[in-house]
Amino acid sequence: MRRVTLLLSIVFFVILIGCSEDDVVTPHERFDKYVEHWSNQEFSKMYEMLTPESQQEYSTENMVDRYTKIYEDLQISDVTISYTKLSDDELETSLEEGTATLPFTVEMNSMAGPISFEYEAKLTQIDEGEDEESLNWFVSWDPGFIFPEIKDGGEIGISTTEPVRGEILDRNLMPLAINDTVWEIGIVPGNFDTDSDIEKVASLLNMSVEAIDSQLSQGWVTEDTFVPLRKVPESNEELLNQLWEIDGIMGSEATGRVYPLGESAAHLVGYIRQITAEQLEEKDPEVYSPNDMIGNTGLERVYEEQLKGEKGVRIYVTKEGEEDITLAEKEVKNGEKIVTTIDANIQEEIFNSYDGEAGTTAAIHPKTGETLALVSSPSYDPNDMVYGISQSKWDSLQNDPKNPLLNRFTSTFAPGSVIKPVSAAVGLQNGSIDPNETFEIEGLTWKPEGWSDYEIRRVSESNGPVDLRDAIVRSDNIYFAMQALEMGEDAFLNGLQQFGFGESIPFEYPIETSTVSTSGNLSDPVLLANASYGQGELEISSLHMATAYTTFLNDGNMIKPTLLESEETSQVWQEELITKEQADIISEALRGVVTDGTAGYAKNANLPISGKTATVELKLTLEDEEGAQNGWFVGYPTEDQDILIAMMVEDVHELGGSSIAVEKVTDILEKIK
Repeated sequence: MRRVTLLLSIVFFVILIGCSEDDVVTPHERFDKYVEHWSNQEFSKMYEMLTPESQQEYSTENMVDRYTKIYEDLQISDVTISYTKLSDDELETSLEEGTATLPFTVEMNSMAGPISFEYEAKLTQIDEGEDEESLNWFVSWDPGFIFPEIKDGGEIGISTTEPVRGEILDRNLMPLAINDTVWEIGIVPGNFDTDSDIEKVASLLNMSVEAIDSQLSQGWVTEDTFVPLRKVPESNEELLNQLWEIDGIMGSEATGRVYPLGESAAHLVGYIRQITAEQLEEKDPEVYSPNDMIGNTGLERVYEEQLKGEKGVRIYVTKEGEEDITLAEKEVKNGEKIVTTIDANIQEEIFNSYDGEAGTTAAIHPKTGETLALVSSPSYDPNDMVYGISQSKWDSLQNDPKNPLLNRFTSTFAPGSVIKPVSAAVGLQNGSIDPNETFEIEGLTWKPEGWSDYEIRRVSESNGPVDLRDAIVRSDNIYFAMQALEMGEDAFLNGLQQFGFGESIPFEYPIETSTVSTSGNLSDPVLLANASYGQGELEISSLHMATAYTTFLNDGNMIKPTLLESEETSQVWQEELITKEQADIISEALRGVVTDGTAGYAKNANLPISGKTATVELKLTLEDEEGAQNGWFVGYPTEDQDILIAMMVEDVHELGGSSIAVEKVTDILEKIK
C-alpha cells in the first residue's frame, strides 16, 4: 500500500510539473516579458502587468508618467535587468501557493554615469478566466522599482557643476584667452534716475533702452534689488569709471572670458558666444544646454572640444529631514589648457606695425616650424563680441571697406615675385634651370613668338646678361617667364605641387589650400608664364609662403608648420625638394635682394637680413593698364635664423609698393632681435 501511495505521489508531481511547463504560465515566463518591456522602456505595457491592487494604489500618472519623466530627465539608457530563477522546489511551491518572489538586479546608464541596484519583485497568480490556462502572474509594484531609495517617498534631484573653460596661452605662458575678473554691472532701481540716466547707461553698455526697461520690470525686482545688465572686463577702466559716476549703478565681481591682446590676436584666438538654436541642434545634448557659451571663431572654435570640458552631474534622492542619497555622480572635468607656439610680443608687434592698413602676416621659426604669429589687419576687439557690441559699432565693422571681420591669414592671395625663389627651386630640381646660364634680355617687355598683344613686363632693364641670381635680386619677370615656358606645364606644375600647391597644409588651424589656377592646370601659356612670377591665377596663404621659404634654410627640406607646444618640432613636410647646394644658391640670392636689389631699406638694419620683395598687380583683366597693388616681403635674419616673416600689405600703390612691407618687416626684426 505504501508503494502504491508513493507511486501516485510521483505521478502527481510529474503531472504537476508537466502542466506548469506546458499549460500553465510560470512566474519566470511572465517576469521575462515584464523585463523585456522594462528594457525597452515600454512603461504602459509594464503597467498592464501590475496586480489590480498596484493599479488601484498607483495610477498611470504615478507609474507610467513618472517612469517616463525620470528616465528622460536622467537620460537613462541601456537598461539591463537580471534575476536568478527559482529552483524546481521553489517553483513547485510558487505554483501551489500562487505567489513568487524574484530578487533582481538593475543596471543602467545615466547622464551622471552608471546606476545599479537590487530589489525584489513579488508576483501573484491571478485567474483571468474559468480554466487552468487562464491563470497568469502579475507584479506587485511600488516606486522602489524605479529606485529603492524612493520606495517610501522622496524626490529625484539633479545638480550640475559647470566646467571651467580651458585657457589659451602663448609659448611663454602669456594669456591669449583667460578666465579673468569682470564686473557684472547692474542697477539698484531705488537709487537710479530712470528718466535722465537710462539712455546714458544704455549707450555705455551697448544696450537698448527697451532691454533695460524689460530687465527692471521683472516681477522679482524691488527698489533695493540689484538688477544685473551686462558684464564689463576689468581692463576697460574708462568705461567702468563712466559707469561708477551714475547714481544707482553698482557692480559685483564675476568671472568671464577675457582676451588680453584684443585686436592684435582677434582673428587668431577668436571669441566665445552663447550657443545658437541651430548649433544646439547639432551638438550633443549631454554636453550643451541653451545657456552655454561656445567657441565661435578662431582657436576658441578650433579647440572647442578640448576647451569646453565636461559638466559634473550628480543624481540624488532628497527626503525631508534626511540626508540626500547620491544615486550617481560624474565629476566635473575642466577644460584643457591650450599652449600654443605663438609669441604674444611678436603677434602684437606685427599687428601694430600695420597701423590700420590691411594685410596679413605669418611668422614662423624656420628651423623648427613653430608658428610665432598669425596676423590679420585691420581687426576688431573680441571682448566686444563677448560682452556686447552696439549695433552702430557692428554696422561700422561690416561696412568698413577694409573688412576688419575678414580673417586674412586663412585666405590666399597672389604672391607676385616672392614666389620666384620657389620657381627657381622647381627649375633647379628638374634640371631645366642652370644657375650659371645667362639670357640676353633687351628692354622692359618681351613677347614670345605667336602671342597676340600681351607682353611680359619687368621692372628694370639689366646691365648685361641675366642669370638666376640676377633674376632673383632684380626680380626679373621676363627671365622666369622664359624659364617656365621652356620647362613646360607638366614640369612646372609638378614642381609647385611638390611645394604643397593643391594640397591641404598640414596645420592645426584651417588654412585655405594654395592653388595654381582656378582650373588646377597651367595649359594656357600666358597663365603658365604669369604663374612663374606669382601673377595670373596663382594664390598662396602667408603661412604657406613662409613655410615654402624654410626649404632654403634647411638644405632643401620644407619644414612642417606647428601651432601647439605639444607638437613635435622640425618635422619635414616635403623632403629633398632641392639639394643643399641649390638651397645655398637661392639663399645667397635672397641676401643679394637686400644688399644689391629691391629690398634696399633692409640693408641699413642693425642685423643682416635676407628676403624677397613683391609688388603684385591686381588687374581685373589682362588688358588693364593699372590696378590696385599688394606689397609682399618675406624676410629673415641672415645669420641667426630663428624667425621668418612673410608679410603682405594691401593697396600699396600710394605707399611705395613693396618697400612698405620691407620697412615694416625690417623694423620688426630690429625690435625683437
